[in-house]
Amino acid sequence: MTILVTGATGQVGRQAIQQLVSRGAAVRALVRDPGKADLPAGVEIAKGDLLDVDSLRGAFSGVSTLFLLNAVVADEFTQALIALNVAGQAGVERVVYLSVIHADRYVNVPHFAGKFGVERMIEQMGFDATILRPAYFIGNDLTIKDVVLGHGVYPMPIGAKGLAMIDTSDIAEIAAIELIRRDRALGALPLTRINLVGPDTLTGADVAAIWSDVLARPIGYGGDDTAAFEQNLRQFMPGWMAFDMRLMSERFLSDGMIPDAGDVERLTALLGRPLRSYRDFAAGIAASA
Repeated sequence: MTILVTGATGQVGRQAIQQLVSRGAAVRALVRDPGKADLPAGVEIAKGDLLDVDSLRGAFSGVSTLFLLNAVVADEFTQALIALNVAGQAGVERVVYLSVIHADRYVNVPHFAGKFGVERMIEQMGFDATILRPAYFIGNDLTIKDVVLGHGVYPMPIGAKGLAMIDTSDIAEIAAIELIRRDRALGALPLTRINLVGPDTLTGADVAAIWSDVLARPIGYGGDDTAAFEQNLRQFMPGWMAFDMRLMSERFLSDGMIPDAGDVERLTALLGRPLRSYRDFAAGIAASA
């Protein structure tokens, strides 16, 4: 049977597909533009998107397991609910869903609240499911590397509580492991939630210190001005999304993204290797600068 991957050309989806193919899985990718997909040989392409019900019905034909991930967009919640309903009608029973850590706590943050609603639907529909809850993506900081390198400041307002930042390649590999575990199981498995975290829980000052170390010059932490963060983001994204990101950053400051006891050990055992660290990411940037 076939594993369907949505969000197939994004940073997690693309890497998850590579991991699935390397493990011998039959993969179908839902993409808007097949001509630009550039996916590994052997991956079946289904043209469509999560709001096109007819394309979804075709994409789900013959699918055994769904990897549901969708971008932070204004209608993200609707996209996910439509996909799950169509999947259920098509007889798909097994789902791996990319949610977010503390989706049940960051209740005022739109894309967190939406993902928690999707989690509840997955439970109520009775899917055989794994819900992956990643913390802050280390790769998000590719967007601010020029500020760090050029201005000597780490500008993300992540606060002093700490974020358990995780590399997207680790997210993708864990997703592939869970998809194959679900897909190849002889019977139904219990619903599982897995926090996806990195090896270190880092504050803004911690991250600035890592950059200072790998660059061998002082890098400061830009501070916790979430209003300025929102205004800066409005140069690159719609106002509603910039506000959503501001609300998220305010919860970074008040709550952090803290692993539960045993999370790091569980993921290390699942991967059979150490989790990738923020220091490794920063050192790679420094080496290529």
